[in-house]
Parts: sequence; structure tokens; C-alpha cells
Amino acid sequence: MFLTNRLLKNMSKLTKFNLLVIGGGSGGIACARKAAELGAKVALIESSDIGGTCVNVGCVPKKISFNCAYQAECLKYMSNYGFSVELKSVDFRSFKLKRDAYIRKLNDIYISNLKKSGVELINGIGKFVSNTAVEVNGEEYSADHIVVATGGYPLIPNVPGADLGITSNGFFELESIPRSVLISGAGYIAVELCGILKALGSDVYLAIRREKVLRTFDNLISDVVTKEIENSGVHVLRNSNIESVEKVNDNLKVSVSGKDPVHVETVIWAIGRSPNTALNLEKAGIELDETNHIKVDAYQNTSQRGIYALGDVCGKWLLTPVAIAAGRKLAVRLFGDDPNALLDYSNIPSVVFSHPPAGTVGFTEDEAIKKYGKENIKIYTSMFTPMYYAITEEKIRCHMKLICCGVEERVVGLHMVGPSCDEILQGFAVAIKMGATKKDLDACVAIHPTSAEELVTMR
Repeated sequence: MFLTNRLLKNMSKLTKFNLLVIGGGSGGIACARKAAELGAKVALIESSDIGGTCVNVGCVPKKISFNCAYQAECLKYMSNYGFSVELKSVDFRSFKLKRDAYIRKLNDIYISNLKKSGVELINGIGKFVSNTAVEVNGEEYSADHIVVATGGYPLIPNVPGADLGITSNGFFELESIPRSVLISGAGYIAVELCGILKALGSDVYLAIRREKVLRTFDNLISDVVTKEIENSGVHVLRNSNIESVEKVNDNLKVSVSGKDPVHVETVIWAIGRSPNTALNLEKAGIELDETNHIKVDAYQNTSQRGIYALGDVCGKWLLTPVAIAAGRKLAVRLFGDDPNALLDYSNIPSVVFSHPPAGTVGFTEDEAIKKYGKENIKIYTSMFTPMYYAITEEKIRCHMKLICCGVEERVVGLHMVGPSCDEILQGFAVAIKMGATKKDLDACVAIHPTSAEELVTMR
């Protein structure tokens, strides 16, 4: 009798949904809203600010910061165009307040949109109690389908004094631009923060473990971005590992392998990210791979029937639009009229907001050679000075590369570094996704004078 009463009590507290989404980032929100709009009863679980990494400590505040740095860079060319303008100082505090206010506005918009779509928002940390139920703040919620979209977090190295530094998350908490900063990392986050801080006046050191930044990108991007970082005045510490960090008066002393110690005001760790998988996944029978990411198939299915994962927690294409697209496809597959809906992960365009920005879509040169054979690949390149710099003393070059395959010269890769490359890429990515050939690009009349015309005039 006692056990029966206890069972009934627990059952009365169990709330049932068609779909539970754990994680209120871009991918989780997109999946939840789409499912609700298709008629499902949906709840979304989130313990922090709604919008996830992208909205709060990623894409959005980073791009706003990039825009701030871009204004500073433009000022140095104004005298060449006849304007008497001088950059005396940056009121970073004022900028930060405006940036933070914009993020809070987005948080409110996301919450409002969830309500409009009929998604119930549950505040708290969600952890599995079985393969059909999740506990939040002592309450249990069950669902026919459960989606894990918990994203990731920035890593801190296991070296003495590492806690004296900050991560990319901490960058957005800075109240002022540090006089000097050492950034550890060679990926896109390190490169982007490096460019922002240098443009806004920091004395920047970039510690990388090998010779170049962005090593997983095409060699054109890796080579050119590394060179541009050095040209900007950043101290690039190649083949470097941070051995320790210690406080010395008002600065941090950073010991670097094989080099003299570096003394800076701030240290930023940008050495990678780890997935948020502390969710009692073992109670749901969800398998992880060797890097602790959740294993999924092409349809976002995990190893447990009825449980899915998407976004950064899966470790594949850690990009906000990818998570959003995958989330919507999953919702359509589960509750819409297309049971075979899935995201095509080929030819996904991406941009690094370096200085100048870099854009890429498709295979790198090495990947194309490996897949199709060197004899079946033809490379077209262009290097030129954009017209903006026609009358400036300082010049910035633009570099472009087309990778074509087969006798029809189908474009299988496009890589660019230079002013406006971030905005140029989208339209060409559509063409490549549709199977455009070099002949198709050549047949398009160029828009003159623009940087983008180089992509349809290469010979």
C-alpha cells in the first residue's frame, strides 16, 4: 500500500510533453518553436540566459565588437580621403553598455517568440532520470521525444595559474580595453579576439602551438590571415606552449616554452571548447564519442531511440546557422509531413571575422585532391588591391581561390581573405550548393568595380 501511494504521488508530479528540448540556444529554440508550430506540445529547458552561446557570449556580441574595431580601422584611412579625423580614445565602457543592452533586448525577443509559438519555458538544469524523463528542480518531465542541444563551454588549460586568465566568455565582461593582452589559441575565436583588441589599442601577443593560425582551413586562408595578423603589429609567438601564469604586481607573467616570459595585463584562453554533456546521459543510454561529444547519425538520432542531439554538443560544424537548420529539420521529421527530413552538411559556408575577414565554402585544396585526385583538380587564384585602397597610403590585398573538379570544372571549393569577403560569400555559396561550374561563373556579367567581380573574371 505504501509503495502504491508513493508511485501515485510520483506519477502525479510527472508532466508529459510530445517534445522536450534541453538547451535554450539557437538550435534548441529553433527546434522547439518549429515543433510547436507543427502542433506538438513542447517544453524547453534552460538554466541560463536564453539564446545560448551565440546570443550571449558568441556570434552576436562578437560581431558588434568586430564592428567597433572596424570603425577604429577606418579612421586611419580618413586623411587619405581628405578628412581631418583623429582617433584619440575609445570609450569602451559606453560601447559595452550599448552592446549589453542589445543582448538583453534579444533575450527578451527570444522569450517572447517562444511564448508566441506556444513553447513552455522551464528554468533550471535538466538531467536525465531515464530514457523518457528529465528532472528539473526536483520536478520530472517526460516526453515521447527528447532533444539535447546544450552546446559547449570554453576550455581552460591545465597549467599553473590558468585561473588568472579569462576565456572568450570573460572577454565580454571586460569593462575596458587591456593595455596589453596575451591570447592563447590559433582557431577562429583567438584570431577574432586578436584582431578586435589590436584595432582598439591593445598590445597583443598571440601564442600558437605551431607555425600558422586557422590550420584546418585552406592554406590560402591560413597563410594570409597569419601574415595579416603579423602585419597589424601583433606579436605572434610560434611553436609556443604556455607553461604557467603568475601575478606580478599589476601584471601577469606568462611563461612560454622556449621563449622569454611575457608580461601582460590580461590573458585570454581561446584553446577550444568542450561539449556540455553533464546531463546524466548514462541513465538514458546515450553514447559519447572519444571527444565526449554525443554520437548522432545523419538524422540527429542518438544511440537511444526517441532521443536526439544537435548543435555544438555533437561536435560537427559548430556554427549557429547549422544548429538552427538541423533543429528545424528534426522538428519537421518528427512532427511534420516529411519523415525523411535531414540537414545536408555539405557545402556549408562560414566566415572568420578576422582583420580582414575570411570566407570559405566547400573543400579545401588538400581535401579536394584527396577526394578527386590531383589530376582532376584545377585551381584558379586572384590577388588584388580593392579600390577602397586606391588612394590610401596603406594597402590591404584581397586573396581569392576557386577549386574546380572534373572536365566540367564544377566548383567544389571557394576561399577568400579580404575586405567584404564576409558579405560576398553568401551568394556564391548558393551557386556552389546548386552545382555551379567555372563556366557558369564566367557567364555572369561582372559588377564593376567591385571585389566580388574577381570571382567571375578569373582566368
